[in-house]
Amino acid sequence: MKADPIVLEIVEGTLASVEREVETAIARTARSPMIRDAHDFRAGLHDRRLRKLTGRSYSALVHPIVRDFPIATMRPGDVFFHNDVYLSEGGIGHLPDLCVTVPVFHDDEVVAFVQAFGHHDDIGGAVPGSMPSHARSAFEEGLMVPPIRLWDQGVPNEAALRIMTRNSRMPDSLAGDLDAECSACLMGARRLAELFDRYGRAQVEACFDAIIDRTTETFRREILARIPDGTYAWEDYAEHDGVDPPRLHTQRITLTKTPEKIVIDFTGTSPQAKGPINHAGDYADGVFLKKWLAPVLRNLADTPERMAELDVNEGVVPLIEMRFPDKGTLLTPIFPAPTNARTFVILRLLGVLAGVLAKATGGRMPADQETIRYTGVYGQDGSGAPYLMREVLGGGSGGRYYADGEDTIHVVPDSRNIPVEFAESRWPFVVERLGLAVDSGGPGERRGGLGYDKHIRMLRDACFMSIADRSILSCWGVNGGRAGRPFQVDIDGRPMEGLVDDEPVRAGQVIRIRTTGGGGWGDPLRRDPLAVARDVRDGKVSVEGARDDYGVVLTGDGTGDGAGDGAGDGAGDGAFDEIRVDETATSELRRRMAHERGPAPFFDRGPGYPLLAGGRTSAELDAL
Repeated sequence: MKADPIVLEIVEGTLASVEREVETAIARTARSPMIRDAHDFRAGLHDRRLRKLTGRSYSALVHPIVRDFPIATMRPGDVFFHNDVYLSEGGIGHLPDLCVTVPVFHDDEVVAFVQAFGHHDDIGGAVPGSMPSHARSAFEEGLMVPPIRLWDQGVPNEAALRIMTRNSRMPDSLAGDLDAECSACLMGARRLAELFDRYGRAQVEACFDAIIDRTTETFRREILARIPDGTYAWEDYAEHDGVDPPRLHTQRITLTKTPEKIVIDFTGTSPQAKGPINHAGDYADGVFLKKWLAPVLRNLADTPERMAELDVNEGVVPLIEMRFPDKGTLLTPIFPAPTNARTFVILRLLGVLAGVLAKATGGRMPADQETIRYTGVYGQDGSGAPYLMREVLGGGSGGRYYADGEDTIHVVPDSRNIPVEFAESRWPFVVERLGLAVDSGGPGERRGGLGYDKHIRMLRDACFMSIADRSILSCWGVNGGRAGRPFQVDIDGRPMEGLVDDEPVRAGQVIRIRTTGGGGWGDPLRRDPLAVARDVRDGKVSVEGARDDYGVVLTGDGTGDGAGDGAGDGAGDGAFDEIRVDETATSELRRRMAHERGPAPFFDRGPGYPLLAGGRTSAELDAL
């Protein structure tokens, strides 16, 4: 049946509405801060053919459920559950991501699926939070659950729920979160069933086909057409795995563009790590990675406005072919290789694809974006009860050809930091500062976005934990832009590594966290001096940074000795209202800096790269 154009619009709007309604229900009824407040979860709607229908949010896969439970055996009220990385067909990256799947029925047949997965506080394992940074095996990371029928025709499997909560250090939060997710997905299944009842199965499925086909055609016509035919290669790196000393763990993409599709070949990616930075991505023909990476392609749209209109659903899958190396690499790990910090790989791949496309398109892609990291503390509160505070802090996105990067964004859509008021009322610490990390954005004609600067003063003894990359390497700059500042943590001035499980923190000590800044786009000596002055007034760039990074000489109030410190603390207090650009001195300084520096490199990896690359300042594949 051909889709009716009016019904098509209604179906498309209903899908988006149901997806958002499911996520809203979870956020309002979940109990853990990671789900309820940080919003580190996602919902997804899939058709009977396991195709993702919506593009606002990414999701896991239905494939492992149908593999283990044939559709014909499913019944109304069933709820399926899994978190096993190696039995998820690539849809689950680490054990704390628990996935709930509910089939949708029409005339006693399965016609679609509603799914939700989220990062839960604790699922067991060697350390609180189930992300041991020094794990050598998946068995250290928590309870592994293959696909199971968690609810059978509306009746919860109490034995399975009891096993899962017994393994968690936060059993009440886990039980509440699972109940919220199951209930929300069952509600979403009822909403979708109403759509089938109203328009009939044939018409609704015709609309599903039309939605997906339209995405395929749009990306082929508007996005792939902007990539010149040919082959391009680039690589980037994770810097440590928690077990071996820091080194370059390579993730390489060789992209071949043909008239009909792009081929992404991961040959050249490093062997699997001993520590937990592996990602099991080579299942189901890489269908999860295809949808994960495809949003990067949207940067090639005609305008930023058009970019924001493009959804990524199953329609992108036919346009991307993936080729994986043999088993035993960072992207093809062999069970039971640990995976809890797989963000070091899966998020880096976004940047590798952006770098490949930058080479192919003459620098039209943005510079490198922030990388996700988890920081937190755990201990006992005043009553002796255990607590866990874990937060996903964002950072700066990369500068773009049309605009600066965004400050303190979260690469996971809709995720956010934990509100200070909530944190201080729940846990024994005080947040003394939460602001922008001055000078953290990579200098460029379009500046990289800034990261967070957060200071936490502990009121009771506790332990600090961190799962963070980019503590040595930086978010790279492109097209002459420079790299951003890396991730930094210190406890009363004592620097921490990026991977920490149980660093003691005493009452009264201050944890200072500075997250990554995005890379810059374009030569910083070409940035409008007035924009640099505005950044100084806004507290985003110090006076010294204006001079040393941009070649801009400023005069007036607030530009004397100590102005660099003031720029960090005095944004908006009038301290820099009178600063002005000395145009003559700026022109002379920029001329001298350009002469001494020479041509700006296309990629800038920052000062940390030579430390791990034997003194080299660039990689072989950086050359255009």
